Order: sequence, then structure tokens, then C-alpha cells
Amino acid sequence: MRELRYLFALLVGSKRKYVDPSRAVEILKDAFKSNDSQQQDVSEFTHKLLDWLEDAFQIKAEEERDGEKPKNPMVELFYGRFLAVGVLEGKKFENTEMFGQYPLQVNGFKDLHECLEAAMIEGEIESLHSENSAKSGQEHWFTELPPVLTFELSRFEFNQALGRPEKIHNKLEFPPILYLDRYMHKNREITRIKRDEIKRLKEYLTVLQQRLERYLSYGSGPKRFPLVDVLQYALEFASSKPVCTSPVDDLGASAPASGTLPAQTSPSTVEQQGPSSSDVPSTSPVQRSVIHKPFTQSRIPPDLPMHPAPRHITEEELSVLEGCLHRWRTEVENDTRDLQESISRIHRTIDLMYSDKTMVQVPYRLHAVLVHEGQANAGHYWAYIYDHHQNRWMKYNDISVTKSTWEELERDSFGGYRNASAYCLMYINDKEQFLIQEEFNKETGQILVGMDTLPSDLRDYVKEDNKRFEKELEEWDAELAQKAQQEKLLSQIPRAPAPSPAPVQAGEPEYLEQPSRTDISKHLKEDSVQAINKALAEQEDRGPEAIMDTSSDNAPAQPAPNQRVVEVAIPDVGTFVIEAEEGGYDDEVMLTPNMQGIIMAIGKARNVYDRCGPEAGFFKAIKLEYTRLLKLAQEDPPPECDYRLRHAIVYFIQNQAPKKIIERTLLEQFGDHNLSFDERCRNIMKVAQAKLEMIKPDEVNMEEYERWHQDYRNFRETTMFLMVGLEFFQKKSYMEALLYLIYAYQNNKELLSKGPYRGHDEELISHYRRECLLKLNEHAAALFESGDDQEVNNGLIIMNELIVPCLPLLLVDEMEEKDIVAVEDMRNRWCSYLGQEMEPNLQEKLTDFLPKLLDCSTEIKGFNDPPKLPSYSTHELCERYARIMLSLSRTPADGR
Repeated sequence: MRELRYLFALLVGSKRKYVDPSRAVEILKDAFKSNDSQQQDVSEFTHKLLDWLEDAFQIKAEEERDGEKPKNPMVELFYGRFLAVGVLEGKKFENTEMFGQYPLQVNGFKDLHECLEAAMIEGEIESLHSENSAKSGQEHWFTELPPVLTFELSRFEFNQALGRPEKIHNKLEFPPILYLDRYMHKNREITRIKRDEIKRLKEYLTVLQQRLERYLSYGSGPKRFPLVDVLQYALEFASSKPVCTSPVDDLGASAPASGTLPAQTSPSTVEQQGPSSSDVPSTSPVQRSVIHKPFTQSRIPPDLPMHPAPRHITEEELSVLEGCLHRWRTEVENDTRDLQESISRIHRTIDLMYSDKTMVQVPYRLHAVLVHEGQANAGHYWAYIYDHHQNRWMKYNDISVTKSTWEELERDSFGGYRNASAYCLMYINDKEQFLIQEEFNKETGQILVGMDTLPSDLRDYVKEDNKRFEKELEEWDAELAQKAQQEKLLSQIPRAPAPSPAPVQAGEPEYLEQPSRTDISKHLKEDSVQAINKALAEQEDRGPEAIMDTSSDNAPAQPAPNQRVVEVAIPDVGTFVIEAEEGGYDDEVMLTPNMQGIIMAIGKARNVYDRCGPEAGFFKAIKLEYTRLLKLAQEDPPPECDYRLRHAIVYFIQNQAPKKIIERTLLEQFGDHNLSFDERCRNIMKVAQAKLEMIKPDEVNMEEYERWHQDYRNFRETTMFLMVGLEFFQKKSYMEALLYLIYAYQNNKELLSKGPYRGHDEELISHYRRECLLKLNEHAAALFESGDDQEVNNGLIIMNELIVPCLPLLLVDEMEEKDIVAVEDMRNRWCSYLGQEMEPNLQEKLTDFLPKLLDCSTEIKGFNDPPKLPSYSTHELCERYARIMLSLSRTPADGR
């Protein structure tokens, strides 16, 4: 009892995400252990728990009673009484009995009231009302209902043929509000009258349904049709155009004689058959042999009716027959409509039989539903509980507690849909407000919530546990911070020190607006500003084909002996000559979209550079490049053309990175040493490098700068996981694809948590991750069905190592309906084997495996390390990503 008190107190006031009930459960397991050491049914466990609690409270009540009869809260809350009235071998009897969980049979009933009616009446109920009868039977009438009424739904039965229990998956509906007036002893006389009336109506209803069936299924043979349709068909036959010959005679007369054409042949037939050999001389140049064409030569002659028709009928006969058929058809339609209306009227009368005021005085509201998913010997349990203060249903599934709806409860609890159904219903008296009303402080009158509702000893216990939890959190945070610091130190790569710039005087303008303190620029700040304004006012220069074009008087000098001259073709830019020192540039970097854009911008700024010098040229080029990237960031390209992969700055702009982060990134790109292949690019590169050196420590937060670039690296890595996973998926290598798609989804989810443009389409990744799991599940099931030991083991390895660890990933987000349905489908696939004959070793393996599959815990279990990604250049990454996305758009996936 102490452990249960602690457990429920923690459920009320703990700060933990979930409470571990292990200590209380272990005590209960020891107390309820059965002799055969087999797993107990949940109903049996509940019975024992209630009995155990009742005994414990009774002992406590006996100790504390003061001359009065001890009160047992378990009895007062959960136990009621009913009166059994009956006849046994002609003798009447009445017995009062106490009940806790009221058992109800499910098989053969469609709703809770039908179950209750069957449970309240046993045997020949007519004998209960007659004075002289030897028949036996009994009725149950509730004399006292408990505040909490529990119905135990019997959804298991023993299959004698198979020698094992089986679960009943039939659909059973139950209402949110249940009126129990018809089952109360005080209403037994009126209930008996209503039951007799319902019985009479149902007997009449059966007769009407049989009559209606004769109209809807007319005929004496194996095939039956609605009578109104039969009359309609007869009318259509009689009204068809009469013919004077039989269909066989018509075909015989139209068949051609040997060596001749028929006297009347349609032009199309003549054209297809061609002239016969007897009609055309052998010397004719157009002579050709007769070709047998079975489909065209056996075509029905055009004058033959499309449908059968009477051969001999007079106008008078047709008139009489049409009149009769029309009249009969109308009569049948009226009779059918009258029968259907009468049946509907009787159904409404039965439904409203107990709706008068005298029979809606004992309302019970559905408070909790306990659900079982699986089969008789394996499964998973969860519960729906109604929150009366928030007026909504909550789903309690292991460590996960989520908001729910009545529609979801219906789907999971009624049965008949998948392998989940309710096995226990808890209703509470809707008039007993003490069950749900809030508690108030007697002195202040304020509402008590949370720990304030607990006794002082339990409140102290919960506070101590919360302190331990806070200490655990602090230790965990410190450990994470230490790990993060270590990773940061390891990831930092020392950079080569750049030439130290001249000291910057206080009060000077920002670094981008300051003149560079190098020998490449002699212009003052004012001259630079004037030159930039002048350059921006000019028209755009020539296109990319003229980027590297230089006039003869501006030709570069001959390369020095330690330099090399190479011809490089850059996509979207053109082919040009690069001169640089050995190892002075990287061929791969020269082909990146970033470098292409910078070279294009420098080429377009050539006129400004020639007239105003390197600094003005630098300002013009960086303005052009930023404008181009801004335009790309504002476009809405197709999925295969993701500009974020090509340019980090597009990613930063779309995700609203600070201006200083974007500026520094642009400066670093313009200061890339690979731009030293000609004089103009080299001078602009030096200006950018000088600007970088002029940045003050307080102008750009380098930690924030590194975070943004790390996010971009994570985005590219996520793209690679997604791309490789989709490539494996298209090759039907689902085992390899799954791990890549799992990490793509997890990384992408983390990115999207920071902003909608930080990652990729979550639904796309979710779809292919789900498809991988479904296909692997089918493959594993097929291996299991083979019966071969090696194949069966391979199938179970796939399930245990790939499928089962992934299920929490699909269940963690309750809003992903498709993922939840996929999990249910996979579970149902394996649960379906429980009702089939199989070898004992397969049955044993299945029994061991199913609890793992049906575990609905959303706790993410550890995975293998992320798969190693190959190294891709930006150009190759964009190309492969575009190829895979285009292939997806050509073959749309189901559900997308």
C-alpha cells in the first residue's frame, strides 16, 4: 500500500516526464503470482488488485474505527449490488449479490445495451411472470450502483478445435453517456412492459424484413434479382422491335455459299474480304488470295437486333402487356417503399423506447477505456481517460500521454478495425460531482491543484523526489556541456595567421565602408563612395561571355618562371586562361557555383575597376553578387533545383541570418586565394582580405558565425543522407536505404525546429522512410512464412534489428497519422499469424518476438553510428541531387 501511495503521489506532482512503477509492480507480481507461473489475463489481475486493495483498506478501517462500522473506500467506490429474481424447477427465488467488475459477453452483440440485456436475463423469461410454470430462468436487477461502474468485456474464448484461446475482434459500440434506468429494480415493472413491446416489435420487424427480402431477391433459382427490375426487363423485352425469323436462321441466311459472295453484304465486309477468286480473272493485276479473318467475317449483320425481341406480337397484345407490366411495376415499387418505411419506423420506435423522462434519471458518463491490441496470448495495453476539467480525452500509452479525440477512441476501442479493441469500460455516476470536482482549501477557499491535494507525508516525498530529479538534470546538463566543449575544441582547426593590419582608430566607419590600408588602393574614402555611386548608376555590363575578356592594352604580363598557365572551362562562365603559381589554386574550387558567381561579378565590374581602381571594382562586384544571390533566395525553384545547396548565402538569406554573418561570408568568398589567377581578380581578392582584417572583434560574433556555418554543413549532410537513401530505395536496396533515411529524417527534423527553410520537405522523407519499413516488413514476413529455419531467422533479424527499433520514431509524433497507420499495418501482419496453424518452433519464435513488436513505448532506442558519407564536391552534389529528385517527380510515390 505504501508503494502504491508513493506511485500515485508521484503521478500527481512529479516533474519527471514519466514515473517508473517498477517497485510497486514487483510487489504486486509477488503478491499475485499464480501457481503455474503463467502470465495472467488483465481482467484476472484487475480482480486480484481490487480484492487486495479492499482487504488492505479493510484492515486499516478496522484499526481506526471508533465504535462505528468501518467504511471501506474501495467498496464504496467500486462495488454495487443486484437482485437475482428467478424460477428454478417451478420455484421462485430472490438473491441479493454484490458485484465489482460486471462481466459482459461481446460475441453476437452490436452494442453495450444488447450485451447488458443479455446479461440481465437468463433462461426462459416468460416463466418469471407466470404463476404456474416448471421452466427455469432468472433476471438481474441493479439495486445499488457504485459511483464507479466497471464493465469487463469478454473478448476471449477458447477454441476447442485448436486447443488455445482466441481473441474476439467483433465491433461493439458503447455510448459516452449510458442511462441505466431500464436495469434498475425500481423500474422493473415498466421495463418488463417495454421489453415485451420491443419483443413484439422485433417479431413484426422480422416478418416485414422477410417480405421485403422477397421483393428485393425475387426468383426461385440460385440467382435472384429485385422484382421491380425483373418487371422492367420484361417491359423492355416486350417493347423491342419484333423480328420474323430466329437468330440462327438469320445467321444461316447471311452466311456466304461456297465460292460466292452473299447477295447482301455490307460495304465494310466487302472491303475487308476482297473479291473472290471466281469473280476476278486470273490475269487481273489486282488479284489476291482470300485471307481468313475470323473476327471481321463473323460480324453480326447490321439488321439483326442488338437485344432479343419477340418474333410475333400484335399491337393489341403489346398494349395489354405494357399496361399490365407498368401497373405491376408501380405496385411493386409502392409495396417496397411501404415496407422500407415501416421497417424504419419500427427501428425508430425501438430506439426511442427508453427515451422518456422516467428512463433517463440514472446517467453514467464514460470515464476510462482500457484497450488491448494483439491476440489472446500476446499484445499491448493502453488507456483513454477523460479529463473533465479540460473536457477532452487523453491517451495514456506507456510513457507517452497525449491529447486525443472521441474519433480516435472509437477507432481503437470499438473493434472490428485492426486488432485493437476495448476490454474494460469505466463509467462514473454523472450526478456524483465529488468524483470529478476540484478540492478547495478550507481556510482560504482557493482551489487545490497538484501537490496541494496530497497529504503532508506524500507531499514531502514528492518534493524530495523532485529535488533528486533537478540534481540529475544539473549533472546531465554539466555532462552535455563538457562534451560540447570537448567537441568544439576538437573541431577547431588553427588557421594560418594573416598579415596584421594597421591599427584602426576609434570612431572610424564599419569595415566594409573603410578604405583598405594596402598598397593596391590609393583612393580616399570619399573618392571610393563617389566611384561606387557612379558605378551603380551605370548600365549593366556585358554578359558572362565577356567576363574574362580584356583589351589588348590591358593584357596581363607574361607568366614568371614559377607560374603556370592553364586553360579552364567553368560552367556558366566560359573558357579562359588562368595563370598562378604552382599549387596556387584548386581546380575543384574553381568549378563551384560560388566561384562561378564571383568570377562573373568581377567580370561585370571590369569597367568600374578600370576607371576607379580595385576598391571601387570590389564594391561593384560584391554588390552585383549579393543582388544575384538575393534574387535566387526569393525565387521558388522546383525541388531538383535547390539554390541553397549551391550557395551558403542563399541558405542564410532565406533563414534570415544576421547581416554581419552574410557580409563576412561574402568577404571570405571574395578573399579566396584561388582568385589569384589574373591581376584584376587578384587585386580585388586582396581588397576583400584587407576588409576581413579590419573587422573588429565586437562587430561579428564569431561563435554565432560558426553556428550558422555549422547549420549549413548539417543541411548539406542531411541532403547527402536523403540523396543516398533515395538512390538505394530506387535500387530496391531497402535495408541500406533505411538507415540513411532515418538519419536524414532525424537531422532534418532538428533543422526544421529552427526554421521552415532550414531543411527539406519533411513529408517526403517521412514517406520514403515509411515505405522502406513497410517493404522490409513484407520481406521479413515472407521469409517467416517460408518455414525454413535460416529464412525465418533472417526475417526475425530484420524485424529485431531494423523494424522494431524504428517503430518509436514513427510513434513519437501522434500527429503523423500515416506513420501510425503504417505501424498498425506492420503489427497486424504479424498478429495475423497467431490464428494460423504452424510448427511448434515457429509458434515459439513468434510468441517471443511479438511482445517486442507490440511494445508501444516511444522511447527512442540507440541506433548504429550514422553511415559514412562519401565526399562530394558542390557541383557533384547538386547534380546527383537534381537527378534523384527529377526521377521522383517522374514516378510519383503513393500517398504523395
